Amino acid sequence: MWYGWYETILNVKNLLITKVFYPKARLVRFPCYVRNKKHIVFGEGFTCGYNCRLESVETKPDSYGKIKFGKNVKIGDNVHISSAASIEIGSNVLMASHIFITDLDHGKYAGENQTGPDTHPDTREIHSADVKIGENVWIGENVVVLKGVTIGKGSIIGSASVVTKSIPEGCIAIGSPARVIKKWNEEAQIWDRVCE
Repeated sequence: MWYGWYETILNVKNLLITKVFYPKARLVRFPCYVRNKKHIVFGEGFTCGYNCRLESVETKPDSYGKIKFGKNVKIGDNVHISSAASIEIGSNVLMASHIFITDLDHGKYAGENQTGPDTHPDTREIHSADVKIGENVWIGENVVVLKGVTIGKGSIIGSASVVTKSIPEGCIAIGSPARVIKKWNEEAQIWDRVCE
């Protein structure tokens, strides 16, 4: 990949900083905002774009969310990942830019003891459920992945999708909420359209 001279200078500077603060990573482009770094595991070959925000949220004293990246994860610019429970991202995952992944909500909006609208959002109790993204997943531009979701190995999430429910492995899902439109046919080696 060819960069202009200014981008080349920035990459060299960012590479030097990366090797000091994130020795396993391939390249972290700064600014990159990392909150509670000791609860975030960066796999070998991790690469991220500019203005990423990775945060382990403290829910109770000495109780933090965990984020774990597998090997060779590449994420674009302006990706925000926020964990109060656990977010696991498998090896060789590729993410475009402007993506939000979270395992938490401020408040409870289903079941018993729901949070009312008169409660200040910042004081609402945090409710969380683990997020798992399998290896070889490709996530397109402007995608949102919400709490409690698993995205199976080798799946593709189309741009501007909102993933509210789990996606099986080897599927293409699009929309808001995201729904499966194709599934990989191993025998035929093609993506088969899924009938609705």
